[in-house]
Amino acid sequence: MACLLSIANHEIRPGEFKEISIDIARLPSRTQIETPVYVYRGIEDGPTLALTAGMHGDEINGMEIVRRIIDLGHHRVKRGTVLCMPVINIYGFLNYSREVPDGKDINRSFPGNKNGSLASRVAYHFTHDVLPSIDYGVDFHTGGAMRTNYPQVRCVMKEKINVELANAFHAPFTLDAPFRPHSLRLTASKKDKHIIVYEGGESIRFDQHAIEEGINGTLRLMKYLKMIDWAPEPKEENKIIWSSTWARAQTAGLFQAMVKCGEFINKDQLVGMLTDPFGEFKKQVKAPASGYVVGLNHNPVVNAGDALLHIGADNFCKIDGGGEE
Repeated sequence: MACLLSIANHEIRPGEFKEISIDIARLPSRTQIETPVYVYRGIEDGPTLALTAGMHGDEINGMEIVRRIIDLGHHRVKRGTVLCMPVINIYGFLNYSREVPDGKDINRSFPGNKNGSLASRVAYHFTHDVLPSIDYGVDFHTGGAMRTNYPQVRCVMKEKINVELANAFHAPFTLDAPFRPHSLRLTASKKDKHIIVYEGGESIRFDQHAIEEGINGTLRLMKYLKMIDWAPEPKEENKIIWSSTWARAQTAGLFQAMVKCGEFINKDQLVGMLTDPFGEFKKQVKAPASGYVVGLNHNPVVNAGDALLHIGADNFCKIDGGGEE
């Protein structure tokens, strides 16, 4: 006999697809904002996998990954349950914004408070209506502020299950990434739920390579979890990134990169030029360390201290003094 599965107080039976709406709040116009959740439960028992995107409303690559998974029927697994949330932050999506209208970041507001800020309320509903029902998850993100991320998975590599999930997903890069305070990943971990983050592409711009890698990686993860029987083979080697650092602008100006995202660069290699709009100076930008370009700034106008390149290193090329952006 199949076990009972309930999500946000809705029972899901074997072989059933259900759209669930979670009420969040109202706009000042009194328009109700609801977050849709699409759930399909396979005929046979298995794990529950959450595929979430749009935590930041301008990160459309993740939304497109989850949308295509639904459109192509990949969510209709043989075993277990797939829960799809293409857009968590409806407010940000409507306003091309990372945040909600109160200026706060949902992914720094977990586990949330039902009487708190708007971001905190969105986090609260996810924590209480969705998180208890899942076993695993992939949270899809993209680079922010006109920075692109080469397709990559981020997780805490000291946890064995995270290593297994990341290896199964087999993105081009896997970054050992500590938990961020008040993030979904941290809250899930405290509840013994295992969520990895997929990063790919740039905000407000479709990146077909990142989208395809996200879909194919998800299928490989589903196969590993025995939810489906087939998944595409990876096209790129999975490189484990244990440390990272940033090349930063030493002065304000116009930045032109001379390397591509995903490629390997050597320490002191010329990676770009900084100029000013008036032709008064031209400065070389050199790599502070050897490693792979896992992130690249596409904004030509930069200020002193802005991140230009995110450089990641594996065991063969350890970086000292790396840090978060």
